[in-house]
Amino acid sequence: MKILVLNCGSSSIKYQFIAMGETPDVLAKGIVERIGLPDAIFNYQAKGGEKIQTIHEVPSHQEGVDLVLKALASPETGVIKELSEIKAVGHRVAHGGEFFPKSVVVGEKEEKQIEELFTLAPLHNPANLKGIECIKAVLPTVPQVAVFDTSFHQTMPAHAFTYAIPYEYYENHKVRRYGFHGTSHKFVAEKACKMLGLKFEDTKIITCHLGNGASICAIDKGKSVDTSMGLTPLEGLIMGTRCGDFEAGAVFFLQEKENLNIQQMNDVLNKKSGMAGVSGVSSDMRDLESAAAEGNKRAQLALDMFAYRVKKYVGAYAAAMGGADVIIFTGGIGENAYKTREYVCKNMEYMGVKLDEKINTDLRGKDTVISTADSRVKVLLLTTDEELVIATDTYNLCK
Repeated sequence: MKILVLNCGSSSIKYQFIAMGETPDVLAKGIVERIGLPDAIFNYQAKGGEKIQTIHEVPSHQEGVDLVLKALASPETGVIKELSEIKAVGHRVAHGGEFFPKSVVVGEKEEKQIEELFTLAPLHNPANLKGIECIKAVLPTVPQVAVFDTSFHQTMPAHAFTYAIPYEYYENHKVRRYGFHGTSHKFVAEKACKMLGLKFEDTKIITCHLGNGASICAIDKGKSVDTSMGLTPLEGLIMGTRCGDFEAGAVFFLQEKENLNIQQMNDVLNKKSGMAGVSGVSSDMRDLESAAAEGNKRAQLALDMFAYRVKKYVGAYAAAMGGADVIIFTGGIGENAYKTREYVCKNMEYMGVKLDEKINTDLRGKDTVISTADSRVKVLLLTTDEELVIATDTYNLCK
């Protein structure tokens, strides 16, 4: 079964076209960027082919989806002869609220529920729904599946997801912890258990998805029992431009002192804080590491703060689960920033963590055990593949 996977952002469409079977095969992939601008960029690469980049006017997501479909069926560079070979389309949807504890085939009811969640994910869900609507306009009979970032975390107990605010805010507005990156957390946790010969349902796992957006998840007996992101992706770890955990009273203090309205304060916390805000250099870990190596103290402070926050959550989740069997690092930073992994694992022998410093330093972006042979807690560097998770769920629901 050939499945198109779409991840629609506010001004972009990431896509992969995957032939699902015993061994999934990525036939083509790419991204449409700068949607809504006259010089939008379309990237396309067929399996075994050269990367093709062209400039187009893409006024809306519909034109972006049309470009993707046209490229897939192109006589010159396409990987299918006609669009009827696309048997299903899987979509990443950021927020499923309490409606969706698992992936679903999308119908009118599900579209309305995704729309109801716009207030909880105003930057993501509208774009995700646009992708569904665009496919329906072109391929109305092709089944579509929504895979939610929040679904895996729906197993959290009430004491982990409930905020200590008046309970009616949860009852009336569903204000609670939801968590994100669920597809990635589940994928790497299951992958680790297969590598180590462990049963997913019997293992205590801490997964660290570290990228420009970052979160940590505590997984016990195959279920998410806590995670660092909350109602929105703002809470938890320090991120590229997001502040992470931040004292609520300081929000009101800064609004008064800086004369900021709600939207301006939201921009500060989501777009001007985090690694970029502290360092004054960049939100990119590579830029910060270069600046720190040249003696930039604020860049070094940002790096230390990021790793410290990760370390703190790892320790907290080990305490919450009564220990840990496996710690996983994934995502762009988790897979490549060996110094961050070293900082997090240093002086954690008390909980059974022993890092193999040579392996940790030498390897990047490769599935590897980076703890020593006698480490009671196994530490792994794993690559994630959220598109494959989406394709797999789509395949299982549509085959």
